[in-house]
Amino acid sequence: MRKIYKRIILCIVGLAVLASIFTVVVDYRVEANAKGRIFENVDSMPHRKVALLLGTNPLNRRGGPNPYFTNRIGVAAQLYHAGKADFIIASGDNHTKDYDEPTAMRDSLVARGVPADRIILDFAGFRTLDSVVRAKEVFGCDSLTIVSQADHCARALWLAEAGGIEAVAISAPVRAGRLVRVRLGLRERLARDKMMLDLWFGKQPHFLGERITIPDA
Repeated sequence: MRKIYKRIILCIVGLAVLASIFTVVVDYRVEANAKGRIFENVDSMPHRKVALLLGTNPLNRRGGPNPYFTNRIGVAAQLYHAGKADFIIASGDNHTKDYDEPTAMRDSLVARGVPADRIILDFAGFRTLDSVVRAKEVFGCDSLTIVSQADHCARALWLAEAGGIEAVAISAPVRAGRLVRVRLGLRERLARDKMMLDLWFGKQPHFLGERITIPDA
């Protein structure tokens, strides 16, 4: 019986080591791929017709404003007003009528002076993979600027390259407590692992639908 337990423990340890190595390798490759493609200053950005604003919950766990959401909105509005993007795809989760990230993003962008007719709502951006793939397959974007926090941008850039999209990104500031940043950092590493597995196994968005043409500015 001891031998069986020992083998089980060795298998668990071995799997844990392999999973750790996989995470480190994936993280390194994603970061290396994003090097030089994530900007921090709007003025240094190249122009792209479309900016893809990735969604997140407008509220934090305590019901107050989520700084991750607010800062993404601020950067996306800056892009538009600086003439670095002609249209903004607000892509997020709308899995219930009471949870609607795209509409919240649109309303916040309009409040910052972005015309409503320059904002395109994507209600099926349930995951980053969905948002990026739909940007090309539904909205016809062969190039775009991704807007999110830096870690998330790196993952989205990998997905964009895998989908044949020429993309750059701009990072929104991160203003959160240390524990929150650590928690979200760990979550991002796991999300990168899942992304790689999704790509290997050909995971597709939940919904695609008919092609939507974005007009010339």
